[in-house]
Amino acid sequence: MDNKAPYVPGHGLLTGRTAVITAAAGAGIGGATARRFLEEGARVVLGDAHGRRLKETVAALAGEFGEERVAGCVSDVTDEAQIAALYDLAEERHGRLDAVVNNAGLGGTALLIEMTDEQWDKVIDVTLNGTFRCTRAALRRMKAGGHGGVVVNNASVVGWRAQAGQAHYAAAKAGVMALTRCAAVEAAGYRVRVNAVSPSLAMHPHLAKVTTPELLAELTEREAFGRYAEPWEVANVIVFLASGYSSYMTGETVSVSSQHA
Repeated sequence: MDNKAPYVPGHGLLTGRTAVITAAAGAGIGGATARRFLEEGARVVLGDAHGRRLKETVAALAGEFGEERVAGCVSDVTDEAQIAALYDLAEERHGRLDAVVNNAGLGGTALLIEMTDEQWDKVIDVTLNGTFRCTRAALRRMKAGGHGGVVVNNASVVGWRAQAGQAHYAAAKAGVMALTRCAAVEAAGYRVRVNAVSPSLAMHPHLAKVTTPELLAELTEREAFGRYAEPWEVANVIVFLASGYSSYMTGETVSVSSQHA
């Protein structure tokens, strides 16, 4: 039985809004989110640390949705200046910043007794510290702008549950969830909502390269639908959290999976 979901067409949920999306080049959740935001009427500014891939993604999306609605800026979330340049581009082109999707993250597999400080620090710096830097910069600008806004962070089900070899990644994603809750409380006073999505297994080519077929099969079997999520299915929930349909939600982490515990 084919239990794949049909692709959902756009309904103009983000028309007129300007969004920044990190790690948005390529075939994963970030790239799917950029496309879904465009299909919902948003203007998007894509950030990614991979210059060539970013250039190709921007060109492809601009050709499909219009150059006036798509821009890109090489942006490493471990570099404060590059984060500022990404947000500057959004404000220079469109005059405001309405939504930020913090998708950048870095994983890896290592048993704790074998994990080096370098492995731990690298994952924490990109996945947790990078989300902190991008959220902080977004909140500063949204507060100054005075028109509210939305931040959506990408967490993971491993922030809730244990998985061998993922101590650094799990700690980082649990930190993203806690950061989301605290930021939401602080930002509510200036009408900025901060939420997170928590996917389990969203398939894309890079994941297939860095994960064994055996582990992928095991993780897939855990899913209620007996299949992995398509990246656009996670992006749909991000669209919801960025749209007016979630106007009273803040500080929440939404599981895009049955594997939340």
